[in-house]
Amino acid sequence: MSQESLKSALAKTMNAISSNPEGARLVFKARTRLEENVRCSATVRDFPPLSVDEPPELGGTDSAMNPVELVLAALGTCQEIMYAAYASVMGVRLDKVEVDVKGYLDARGLFSMADVAPGYERLRFETRIESPAAPEVIRKLVATVESHCPVLDTLVRAVEVSGTSYLNGNTIHALE
Repeated sequence: MSQESLKSALAKTMNAISSNPEGARLVFKARTRLEENVRCSATVRDFPPLSVDEPPELGGTDSAMNPVELVLAALGTCQEIMYAAYASVMGVRLDKVEVDVKGYLDARGLFSMADVAPGYERLRFETRIESPAAPEVIRKLVATVESHCPVLDTLVRAVEVSGTSYLNGNTIHALE
């Protein structure tokens, strides 16, 4: 898709939302399934299942990314998508955008060996952009992307999470 086609598609979506603000409220879904040992599959829409696994030191066969790596990939790719989208709307030519994301995790929390969080303690990303645009234009693009990237927002803002666990069809736990 060319930058003009992307801009046109985004403008059409923005116009539709303007005329029907309730249409902006979206629900995304994923279904996951434990397949074997720690290998899982994730299905989204009609795409082929995505495998998720762990490295051998965490009981897996290293056949796919693990969940915490998927979080890193989600952050990097969401930012890249936002760069493409906003660059098209702002008329900024991008020759290349790459994001490296690192997550720092203390495995003692994962294994209940210390009173530390089991998830990431911090994330760090580096974005490399190649463009003929002036630095002030790219700085404005960066600020726009970082303030509108859904995955970055989800990670930096406290998000309500709830869930229910069932055993043989009966509720056994609710996370509120």
